[in-house]
Amino acid sequence: MAGSAQRTVRGSDELAALVGQEVGVSDWFDVSQEAIDAFAEATGDRYWLHTDPSRAARSSAGGTIAHGLLTLSLGPGFTYALVDFDGFSLMLNYGYEKVRFPAPVPVGSRVRMRSTLREVKRLDGGSQATFVQTFERDGHEKPVCVAEHVMRFID
Repeated sequence: MAGSAQRTVRGSDELAALVGQEVGVSDWFDVSQEAIDAFAEATGDRYWLHTDPSRAARSSAGGTIAHGLLTLSLGPGFTYALVDFDGFSLMLNYGYEKVRFPAPVPVGSRVRMRSTLREVKRLDGGSQATFVQTFERDGHEKPVCVAEHVMRFID
């Protein structure tokens, strides 16, 4: 997720002009067991399907899978790699309207995120934007996560 942003958005007018457009597609992220274990440690979610490769190998999953919330948590880093939001005094993660995990992310997978700006609402002193974040697994058609991410931009 390193590197400079692919696009710069300067202020609320440029943000509003992007409604209905794909903002960008992130680079691939390798989902390793180490990343899964670090997420489990940070969150306290040490469920065996994520953290016990031997037991998970005997399950119908065939191996460990990433936490859905690990996938979702990649969104901010992917967003910052895609867009440099300039001309705002502050940006805030306001929340999520809807999040779904339609398919698993097995260890060793690569995921990336497609971001589309669904709407922008003008507020006193700024804007509220809703981005549809679609997380894809390399080699698979079905998304692994689809989320409606709401951000606040203060002018």
